[in-house]
Amino acid sequence: MTTHVTPVDPEQLHRSPAFAQGMIAPAGPLLFVGGQNGTDASGELLEGLGPQTEQALRNVLAVLAEAGSGPEHVVKLNIHLAPGIDPSDGYAATGSVWGAHRTAVTVLTVAPARPGALVEIDAIAAIPSDASAE
Repeated sequence: MTTHVTPVDPEQLHRSPAFAQGMIAPAGPLLFVGGQNGTDASGELLEGLGPQTEQALRNVLAVLAEAGSGPEHVVKLNIHLAPGIDPSDGYAATGSVWGAHRTAVTVLTVAPARPGALVEIDAIAAIPSDASAE
């Protein structure tokens, strides 16, 4: 049996193709993915918001996969941008990596902990009941 998350989009609120206003996740194990920067496997930080966003999302996807989950089980993404960053390039980059998986999203401007980091993304996901992650 697969665990499904369900978007909640009240009719009186704007419906975005990119995110849901809320998400319902069935009771069960949850995965909390710590903040991921645009850092590759060697520890190198990629250049520019678009490449950093793509890599941060690939890093989130890697943690999800390791736990037996995926983007379709994510109930919340938090996206932290460095001050003064126009999020347009980041938004454009998400579709190629994340796909059409709508979820609840919060975007904040914060000072990054790693010098040169323009974006950091964390996630909360349901773990499917048929996942074998220990």
